[in-house]
Amino acid sequence: MSSGFLIDMDGVIYRGTELIPGAQQFIVKLLDENVPFLFLTNNSQRSRRDVATKLNRMGIPIEEKHVFTCAMATARFLARQLPNGTAFVIGESGLMNALHSNGYSIVDSHADYVVVGEGRTLSFEMVERAVQLIMEGAKLIATNLDPNCPTSTGTRPGCGAVVALLEKATGVKAFSVGKPSPVMMRAARKELGLDAANTVMIGDTMDTDILGGVQMGYRTVLVLSGTTSRTDLQNFAFRPDLIVDSIADLLEPTDEIRTQLEQWLPSEACVAVG
Repeated sequence: MSSGFLIDMDGVIYRGTELIPGAQQFIVKLLDENVPFLFLTNNSQRSRRDVATKLNRMGIPIEEKHVFTCAMATARFLARQLPNGTAFVIGESGLMNALHSNGYSIVDSHADYVVVGEGRTLSFEMVERAVQLIMEGAKLIATNLDPNCPTSTGTRPGCGAVVALLEKATGVKAFSVGKPSPVMMRAARKELGLDAANTVMIGDTMDTDILGGVQMGYRTVLVLSGTTSRTDLQNFAFRPDLIVDSIADLLEPTDEIRTQLEQWLPSEACVAVG
């Protein structure tokens, strides 16, 4: 059985508009060695094509097939739960396109689901409409529960903050599909055709990337180039399998890191990571 990687983006591959040193070389090596991988993102704003284009322009030569978004995971999940359903959406084009591609109609009334994703077009009228639909029986779905999002100008409220408002107003608990939900983590693994023991999650966030990987039985690599520091680890009851300063440490690993990788990666994947 081959091994493959699920890779977070912000804080792992880039910060803001800048690539993290070593990220481009790492991905090129995975491509050269035909090691399967997917970029996983909890941002539902962009379609997988948009995400691929963004990464291409930053120098990461990937295709659409290498991107898996929480919008895609959410739309596929809903299509299995209720084929050809309807949804009132708080979110942007990436989420709406994913729902349309999976047979869903976007409506303002008599919705089967209220689906909440990332976005900057939120209005109180939208919140009020969502509350009414939920009270009428629409199920509340979150693409993710991240409370905030880092931006080039600071931090803005995330999907989880909007969902919390709706939960408080309606007394209804949302079902979340994005990381660390096993719905998205399992779907991404199956997209690559891997089993759990040969799947490696690389991320910078303990309570999404690493938690999701640990719960699914994947190998986990925490990079310290994003939101988590070593001192933060004392706040969690679980730990990653491997901690590195950045993804560059997988490209040119120390003897200690190489020894640990060789214990749980097949030879072809070890070649790809140094």
